[in-house]
Amino acid sequence: MSGLFGICIAKKNKISLATLLTGLVSLSVALTLTILLLASYQSNKQSLFETTFALNHSAATKMSHSIDSLFQSMRSGLAYTGTRISAGDLSDAQEIQKQLESLRLGSHYFNSIAVVDETGLVRGVDPPSVGTTGLYIVTEAAKEALALKKPYISKPYTSATGRLIVFMSEPLYDKDGIYRGYIGGSLYLQENNILNMMFGMHNFNSDGSYFYVVSSNGHLLFHPDKSRIGTDGSANQVVQKVLRGASGHDEVTNSQGITYLAGYSPVLENGWGVVVQSPISVVYDELNRNIRAILFYTLVPFVVLMIAAIWLARRLARPFVALANLAGRLSKGERVVFPNVKRHWNREADLLTQTITIALSDLQKQTEQLTHAAMTDSLTGLTNRRTFESIMAQWTEEKYPFALIVMDIDRFKSINDTYGHQAGDEVLKHLARVVTSSVGPHDICCRYGGEEFVVLLPLATVPEALITAERIRAAFETRENPLGIPITVSSGIAHYPSHAPSAEMLFQRADHALYRAKEAGKNRTIVAD
Repeated sequence: MSGLFGICIAKKNKISLATLLTGLVSLSVALTLTILLLASYQSNKQSLFETTFALNHSAATKMSHSIDSLFQSMRSGLAYTGTRISAGDLSDAQEIQKQLESLRLGSHYFNSIAVVDETGLVRGVDPPSVGTTGLYIVTEAAKEALALKKPYISKPYTSATGRLIVFMSEPLYDKDGIYRGYIGGSLYLQENNILNMMFGMHNFNSDGSYFYVVSSNGHLLFHPDKSRIGTDGSANQVVQKVLRGASGHDEVTNSQGITYLAGYSPVLENGWGVVVQSPISVVYDELNRNIRAILFYTLVPFVVLMIAAIWLARRLARPFVALANLAGRLSKGERVVFPNVKRHWNREADLLTQTITIALSDLQKQTEQLTHAAMTDSLTGLTNRRTFESIMAQWTEEKYPFALIVMDIDRFKSINDTYGHQAGDEVLKHLARVVTSSVGPHDICCRYGGEEFVVLLPLATVPEALITAERIRAAFETRENPLGIPITVSSGIAHYPSHAPSAEMLFQRADHALYRAKEAGKNRTIVAD
């Protein structure tokens, strides 16, 4: 009796085969889902970090180029007006006032402009309300510009009127080469100025991203928070890098303890720097959205799969070995080609094998769809910027000749302001359709960002690229659009390797050509020099 009792106790302590198989299958399915989620999380995290860094660095580079071009134009405006003034009589106050007013109102570059003779006497100032005509200069920046006798740009300083100012000047020489003084323009940093006109006073995005501009000594010249203009930002590690002439991206924590993903680029003309940054929380918010999307697509199939597996596991265990191996490969991110499943002699085992294979196949398709979505612009359906840059890098690395067209919708901001962003989106989609229908089957069409599009033409020559760009421009101008009003596009063209030896330089050349097309009156195509 005692021996029989011991056997019964031992049987009660054992786990039945059905329970063991059920537990193993449930654990396998749960681990597979967990591994897929973790792998997807890490992969998307790295991708989002790289994309955010690349976008911010590209935006900073583009802004620095804009400021660089702006200051070249400002210098040219001062030099031209200075030449006209120095050719006349500096005692002719009426003529000087006329020239200064023409430059200030005609260009909107400066808040105020003054002419100072070689003795330091202010011969004329516009607007006249500044009230310094007939007085001698007193600020150190003005005296330094007078003594320097060559082009000059100051660091931010507080003027005699109490304004925070950046001052630039061009020397005046008469026809005999004698130094006659200088013509100088001032930007009032805490008031409306050309930087505000270019970039706007409120450049916060809905996700908290923003940019700022620093002077050569690290003081803030432009910032969405107007109260911070003029403060010293040189302690920031990104500011230190950009003031050393570096261009790139970095993770940085600001004075409020918020971590940002920053891109930065120097302004070569004046030693300033541009920093574009996005809070790191934006990346993690996007990651959470991706995980929720994956759960949405995979949770229901996995629950159904688990229920079916538990029911079938009580009858047959062998199919789980092959299926677990397949799921393991899929969870590692491998591209799986699902084989033709052989019919199993057992009905339950056969049904289980078919069900799990279909579920995993659907999961792989959904993952591939998410990958495709990461490479495609959601609004236009064109290739996105990240894929475009990858293709350019690959082609240049392989020395594969191609042409690049960079195009930008003219006056797109006014379309958004007048008709709304929804109408603007319809115009963007319309341009995407025009571009797609105007190029060949092997050409690559991309939306670079905002209203800017690019086309890669493999093996194309410059004349062929010009024909394609003009075809797009003409079609976009003449074809009926969603707004029913004339809309045009400007383009810049560059060719690899004849115009540049690298992808980055090639894009810069094409983008500069686009800028020239805009400056030349828009609705035209210009090839890089």
